[in-house]
Amino acid sequence: MTPAPRVWELGRAALDYGRRPLVMGVVNLTPDSFFPDSRVDGAEQAARRAEELVAAGADLLDLGAESSRPGADPAGGEAERARLLPALAAVRRRVAVPLTVDTWRADTARAALDAGADGLNDITAGRGDPGLLPLAAAAGCGLVLMHMQGTPATMQQDPRYDDVVAEVAAHLEARVDAALAAGVAPSRLLVDPGLGFGKDLAHNLALLARVREATGGRPALIGASRKSFIAGITGEPVQRRLPGSLAAAAIAFAAGAAAVRVHDVAETVQMLEVLAAIAAAGERR
Repeated sequence: MTPAPRVWELGRAALDYGRRPLVMGVVNLTPDSFFPDSRVDGAEQAARRAEELVAAGADLLDLGAESSRPGADPAGGEAERARLLPALAAVRRRVAVPLTVDTWRADTARAALDAGADGLNDITAGRGDPGLLPLAAAAGCGLVLMHMQGTPATMQQDPRYDDVVAEVAAHLEARVDAALAAGVAPSRLLVDPGLGFGKDLAHNLALLARVREATGGRPALIGASRKSFIAGITGEPVQRRLPGSLAAAAIAFAAGAAAVRVHDVAETVQMLEVLAAIAAAGERR
């Protein structure tokens, strides 16, 4: 396979992840996101949160208006757009960094791109709505394709694999092929192994231990921030999972990931910058 470029192209933006993974800050517009401290209510709160994350060092922001936590039921497209679009417009007026939208619906994605979004983050990897991949290709936006077993409502009900790393890798490869066939440029694609999306503790640890293999060596987004697998190791509640989240982000750095999706931007940026400086010093020897 041709070596992956070290730039992720999103619309008019091009983000370089050669030194360290990009830090994607989370803006949750849902009332039931699993981490209460990340929730915002309405456009003005979303814009303020976005400004705070950018000031803390976020390279880009991910806005989501439908919860994908384990056990969550779909909000519906109208409810999703009602939450998302005013907030997206407000955020777009206040910050200059690229914005991605966490949605699998082509109608929502089209409206978000028209409102200034630069990329789409699809937990179904284009399987949820057949219109999403052609839309992404036509728009020239960035696109994240994630692995998920089941749906958010069912995914944590006894997930099973014969070989989780091989199966995730094969699924992501197939979804990349589908995106390429739809006309999405390779430089606009990231893949996400979907930690916590239809995986138990052992599955998540195997995927983190073998990130490169699980993602087929492609540019990857890793979303481990404050997830329940950390509690499976430490027993800590969501409010006390920052150290475990940073450990996972450090693994993403070591694996050459393109981006990490996080709630705690300042802490993650500082950790990654120190790792990048150490790595650069080692290269100069």
